[in-house]
Amino acid sequence: MNSMPQTAAPATPVIAIHGGAGTLTRSHISPEQERAYHAALQAVLRSGQAVLARGGSAMEAVCVAVQALEDCPLFNAGHGAVFTADATHELDAAVMDGATLAAGAVAGVTRVRNPVLAARSVLQDGQHVLMIGDAAERLAHKAGLALVAPDYFSTEARRAQLHTAQAQARGAVLDHDGAAAQAAQQVAGPGGEPLDEGSKMGTVGAVALDAHGHLAAATSTGGLTNKRPGRVGDSPLIGAGTYADDRQAAVSCTGHGESFIRVAAAHDVCARMAYGGATLQQASDAVVHQALAAIGGTGGLIAVDAHGNVCLPFNTEGMYRGLARVGEMPETFIYR
Repeated sequence: MNSMPQTAAPATPVIAIHGGAGTLTRSHISPEQERAYHAALQAVLRSGQAVLARGGSAMEAVCVAVQALEDCPLFNAGHGAVFTADATHELDAAVMDGATLAAGAVAGVTRVRNPVLAARSVLQDGQHVLMIGDAAERLAHKAGLALVAPDYFSTEARRAQLHTAQAQARGAVLDHDGAAAQAAQQVAGPGGEPLDEGSKMGTVGAVALDAHGHLAAATSTGGLTNKRPGRVGDSPLIGAGTYADDRQAAVSCTGHGESFIRVAAAHDVCARMAYGGATLQQASDAVVHQALAAIGGTGGLIAVDAHGNVCLPFNTEGMYRGLARVGEMPETFIYR
């Protein structure tokens, strides 16, 4: 499911979310796991949908949705974030307001419970766009946000993924790739070869159109399992993993961050619409299936335009995703 056109005028408010691209193959994700992901995505969509239904802003809706995704250990953001090579956590997030082009982002934070709210505090402060590390955490604390001990983000499942990646000397591993390797060991037994799962990515994000016709985007991630400390991907980089402009679209990306940075993926969707006259569908597909593919980039994105069109393209086996229009039942998907 890649596109859900909306032709009503004025457009019905809508929110779309993603919880990472890639996913385990159908044969190695249990029915219980699949149900858990759908239930989590449905709950997140309903929280964002409720904001839009009462006339809340797109910015509020995407922050509420991404905060809920950060609090869910099924996804690689906030609680349940993956480990660096030093067995620590470094989290990144960004938000952007399509009405004003105001943006805020944080990178390499280790104690902010909800990095997306820290990113919004940078936007609201207004002096800078991207803050990193301790300075970002001081700003978050000044804004009254909850700080936690670094081990708050840890889960045993993520620790096991790190140990698997390090035991196999695989370097940095995209999210769910570690889970794939563990699944292979369970299927093949000790010494069995890992499944050829390809690129497994874990980032969460949301895009929304509100009743006032404004767009917003938010993205959050724990990065790559076994990544070098200090590595920053596309998620907190405005124009790479996150972008919103009322004149074109709101976009949140998930995938191999270095590739998304190299093609400025999120902004490229809007640029193709602004300068080339492409539709949201055409622009989104071109970025995912042409620009990224040309450099071996894997992943996907979610996007919504001012007409309420929603596109959810990806070039992996699947992408945890969904959308909810005000007054309609939320829809969630994992595979094509």
